[in-house]
Amino acid sequence: MMTSPKPPFAPLEEQSALPLYRQLYDRVLAAVAAGTLSPGDRLPSARAMAKELGVARGTVELAYSLLASEGYLLALGQKGTVINPELQKPVSEATALPVSSQVIEDAPDSLWRPPQLLPFQMGVPALDAFPRKIWARLGARYLRGMRLGDLDYPAPHGLAALRSAIASYLQVSRGIDCGAHQVFITSGWRNSLSLVAHTLLQPGECAWVEDPGYPTTRQVLRQFGLDLEAVPVDAEGMNVEHAIAGSRTAQVVMVTPGHQSPLSMALSLPRRQLLLDWAARTGGWIVEDDYDGEYRYVSRPLPALASLDRHGRVLYAGTFSKVLFPGIRLAYLVVPQAQVAAFERVGRALFAAGSPSITQALVAEFVAEGHFARHIQRMRRLYNERRALTIEALDRSLPKGLQVERSPGGMHLVLRLPEDVSDIPLAEQVLARGMSVQALSRWAASSQRQSGLLLSFTNCATTAPGEQLGALISKLLS
Repeated sequence: MMTSPKPPFAPLEEQSALPLYRQLYDRVLAAVAAGTLSPGDRLPSARAMAKELGVARGTVELAYSLLASEGYLLALGQKGTVINPELQKPVSEATALPVSSQVIEDAPDSLWRPPQLLPFQMGVPALDAFPRKIWARLGARYLRGMRLGDLDYPAPHGLAALRSAIASYLQVSRGIDCGAHQVFITSGWRNSLSLVAHTLLQPGECAWVEDPGYPTTRQVLRQFGLDLEAVPVDAEGMNVEHAIAGSRTAQVVMVTPGHQSPLSMALSLPRRQLLLDWAARTGGWIVEDDYDGEYRYVSRPLPALASLDRHGRVLYAGTFSKVLFPGIRLAYLVVPQAQVAAFERVGRALFAAGSPSITQALVAEFVAEGHFARHIQRMRRLYNERRALTIEALDRSLPKGLQVERSPGGMHLVLRLPEDVSDIPLAEQVLARGMSVQALSRWAASSQRQSGLLLSFTNCATTAPGEQLGALISKLLS
């Protein structure tokens, strides 16, 4: 027999690093474990719980959905939501947080950025080489020609001119056969990934993530309530064979096939084909994060994984933050033709008008007039030069036995450290002396951590920064 709803939960902590839906999720499980909530007890409706806690109704619905997907709750329609009557024993600490045992929690500051730009800082293009005069001219022209309609809210899925310019560019440069209507403008990778999650995924479903891999990707997926499975990376990129053979079946795979983030190898063609075959066979989704796929120095850039997709299973994500400048906060997502309507519905409801019209208009002109393609070509040559200068300087100044890896592309280098050297305190000591490197171990998705330093070369115009860093590391390790 179902009992009436229990007294309301304590208020959630707005300042906590833990998302509000996850706090409510944890409190329901804790109440079940303590016996405060028993099998068959009815919970307040999502509307009533949201009112009691002072949060959005969607927050409660997300927590309830996650609990229901894991078997703790049952939704009985008009009878309400109850603790699963078949849940006969308290939830132990081991089951209270059903996160994949293979995936570790990321530290909140795993990608902390210093307040000012420093040498070797990750994710920053060559700001000194950005064509500011061209950008200023385009901006002045836009402002002179502004009409009343330009002052309105931006188009919900992005400015039509920008969507068209991106589609045309991707067809030529990345081999992706797409129309402008398949391109959705977002405010960055987090926004793009959130749009994918809300449109195609459900809390409690499984996502495969690269190990090591971009920590922000894992953070966004966790906030949505997905379970993560870490897939190891080797010389051919994500080990797709390992994932298919030994991991839980996934609804989505997060992959950086052009330059694996952070180790920079490319996903091999056999694994690309295997991953595409898996998605076609299982109905899974592949999210291709092509954050710097244009920058390859030993040959022409590799075609995008999405260019090989014949079954509409790949969603392609690109960004202007890494190729123009971070402050632009502009990215895009290309979705399969069959999913356009679904993305339009979700985008209109949750993600509309995220990027200013003036920014989108300037980028559209920058791309359409050919400035973007020429900028990419110049940066490819410049980065190849700066990469060589930085490697040369580090090779001269690093202690014997240490050497940077010669990755075929990307915007940063990997410096491997001896197994007995912890990279986190070393990175902190380097930062204290005015240079920003990142500890490779912070990018680990599992307990299998690798020790190393990640350092960008894009803003190193001379050999001086590399020599200073090499000498500092030699001193700190001596």
